Amino acid sequence: MLRQAWRRSLFRNTPAGSARSVAAAFLPAGSSQRSSGGRSRGFEDIPHPLSDSSQRLLQPQAARYLSLSVSMSMASGGDHPSSSHHKHTNRLAQERSPYLLQHAHNPVDWYPWGQEAFEKAKREDKPIFLSVGYSTCHWCHVMERESFEDEEIGKILSDNFVCIKLDREERPDVDKVYMTFVQATSGGGGWPMSVWLTPDLRPFIGGTYFSPRDQGRRPGFKTVLMRITEQWQNNRAALESSGERMIDALKKGTTITANPGESPPLAPDVANRCFQQLAHSYEEEYGGFRDAPKFPSPVNLMFLISYWSVNRCTSEGVEALQMAMHTLRMMALGGIHDHVAQGFHRYSTDSSWHVPHFEKMLYDQAQLAVAYITAFQVSGEQFYADVARDILLYVSRDLSDKSGGFYSAEDADSVPASGGREKQEGAFCVWTASEVRELLADVVEGAVGAATLADIFMHHYGVKEQGNVAPEQDPHGELQGKNVLIVRYSVELTAAHFGLAVEKVNELMTSARARMSEVRTTRPRPHLDTKMLASWNGLMLSAFARVGAVLGDEVLLERAVRAGDFLKEHLWDPDQQIILRSCYRGDQMEVQQISPPIRGFLDDYAFIVCGLLDLYEATFQTEWLQWAEELQIRQDMLFWDDQGGGYFCSDPSDGAVLLRLKEDQDGAEPSANSVSASNLLRLSQYTGRQDWLQKSLQLLAAFSDRLTRIPIALPEMVRALMAQHYTLQQIVICGQRDAPDTAGLLAAVNSLFLPFKVLMHTDGSPESFLCRRLPALSSMTQLEGAATAYVCQDFTCSLPVTEPQELRRLLLDRTPVLGTD
Repeated sequence: MLRQAWRRSLFRNTPAGSARSVAAAFLPAGSSQRSSGGRSRGFEDIPHPLSDSSQRLLQPQAARYLSLSVSMSMASGGDHPSSSHHKHTNRLAQERSPYLLQHAHNPVDWYPWGQEAFEKAKREDKPIFLSVGYSTCHWCHVMERESFEDEEIGKILSDNFVCIKLDREERPDVDKVYMTFVQATSGGGGWPMSVWLTPDLRPFIGGTYFSPRDQGRRPGFKTVLMRITEQWQNNRAALESSGERMIDALKKGTTITANPGESPPLAPDVANRCFQQLAHSYEEEYGGFRDAPKFPSPVNLMFLISYWSVNRCTSEGVEALQMAMHTLRMMALGGIHDHVAQGFHRYSTDSSWHVPHFEKMLYDQAQLAVAYITAFQVSGEQFYADVARDILLYVSRDLSDKSGGFYSAEDADSVPASGGREKQEGAFCVWTASEVRELLADVVEGAVGAATLADIFMHHYGVKEQGNVAPEQDPHGELQGKNVLIVRYSVELTAAHFGLAVEKVNELMTSARARMSEVRTTRPRPHLDTKMLASWNGLMLSAFARVGAVLGDEVLLERAVRAGDFLKEHLWDPDQQIILRSCYRGDQMEVQQISPPIRGFLDDYAFIVCGLLDLYEATFQTEWLQWAEELQIRQDMLFWDDQGGGYFCSDPSDGAVLLRLKEDQDGAEPSANSVSASNLLRLSQYTGRQDWLQKSLQLLAAFSDRLTRIPIALPEMVRALMAQHYTLQQIVICGQRDAPDTAGLLAAVNSLFLPFKVLMHTDGSPESFLCRRLPALSSMTQLEGAATAYVCQDFTCSLPVTEPQELRRLLLDRTPVLGTD
């Protein structure tokens, strides 16, 4: 209950109370709307991770703000059927966002977020209706079909409001402001988000999904619109006053700042508490945290493995590693993992990772690839490396643009191959038993009982004649008679069951999956969001660089370099020296930009800087390190809070963004402040800049309260705090960059999980980028002409080594222990 308790204390004696009294004029008492039950779809983890109510908030339910009764179901969706003629076309047709384009033919006078809409609201003295979503959001599309395509509702909206449609992935800063308002006043949030604003952008009513018409005493969207219109005309002063006071309260309640002279909390205490909180929420049978729905939560898994790395000899450390490895294994075996076409779906609707919400997000693929390759480093088990490679195969094939960029997402819904116009969740991915039997009809030589390939495949992947999806996981009947593939037996058990060799079963399953993949390519595909976001591309840059480095895979490393080139060519404005938030795939497959482009936000800079540092460590190409340094300087200029420490999420100079927020939760994506804390530490080691070390300390101090009380909210920042607790190891390899002996030493480093280190290369040139910043590197030379490694702290170094196994032993011997210096 921590988040809700915090929200309640924040607003106990604030305008929220006044705002709720305004609601009485809108709706009759007892008008709370209830939504249909069933699995939620596409929720991003908005409730606080420790909240006892978080699982309840994940499910479709009524929001409590202003008794306006909004259903809390979430995400995933698709496109409209294409048509050469449209009855209506609005100005969104000129946009490039796939989400905005999906609304370009609504009978609503939509505006994109911007001055034209703001000026119209002031000129015509109308309230603003702000609708926020994203292109793969299921309930966004439901509300569009039910309300925004309705002629009568469209007229009411256009006549009485200035209507703004916003893609939350394009403008996360705006989304965060109004989602903070909705969460603070309702206890939860999600998409579509519906917020009514004064002409000066102050929110006074907010919610999520509304059904179009009244249902008994529950008011529908039309009724809500009419009552807001009436109140705007007759009770406007109260609405405006409420909006003004709410923003003032939010400004006070969301402030994150360090007290003068404050230091970060002690890393061992914070890390231990974070582990304990995660262990309390851990589900032992299938792994993961809490009950259904279950999210992959890579930030939790990476913390647990890092915690183990400095607690290897303790029972807590062993438990932490077991929690992470078991979760990763069970996810890979489950239906959340696409066994036919690779990659991971958004989350599981059940506790066993079986029936997913079928949407695939780029940021999940990026973080999970890193988590799986880390598990391989720790265990040496090929299983985890294969999963990491599997993820990047999916991204390379289905989410990659020829320019080198990465697309944002694939939808959950698509038209069934059997026909019809109505999209269904999972239609692209699921199978009937008859489909499998027809496709895999070959009798397998030597198998017990003259078993066919279908028999073996169905046994191994849990395919049933009647389908393997429980009714409670399929409230709308979309998956009736269908099967979601899930590994039910080990290859060894399947082999024993059919009297076959393990190698033979592996070959058979590989062949079967390939055939099924070919069939899948003939099915109608889900909607693909071809928007390319700087932040998510930064995350994927890290994934290709880190997996490629660990596996020594030149193809993956070349793809990482192409991603870096893409970011510099298409999402960097060299004239203004700024990152751009997004670019788009054009009709001719070219990369397009909007005018004016959207300026990058904090997460764009932080994730790209992290990706560039990872790319440098993977390739030793100093151009990436140099650009990372330049971007960090720009990030500091644009977003750093000189008074309170830490970074604001968006440029404080943008007057249309009412709150200067600092993200305080590592959720579906890590907080940009968490990533920045690590970036600053790493860059201070590469550049010798002590001011960046101090900035990292100030940032961590600003989040001291959050880190101390509920570190489970910021596991990635806890990792940065742990890194700060040590003087990071510097591993310096002296040698020719592309020489085999240099590669051998690099492979030894990459074979180990070393979370608190920086990796450097020098070829002995005093004029090199690193030697000019770190003169001590000039004294490090090769021994007898062989590539040589030095392991240092504060550039006090061990004896140099030239053999990879020597280096590996040295690194293992110098692994830090939490609580020691």
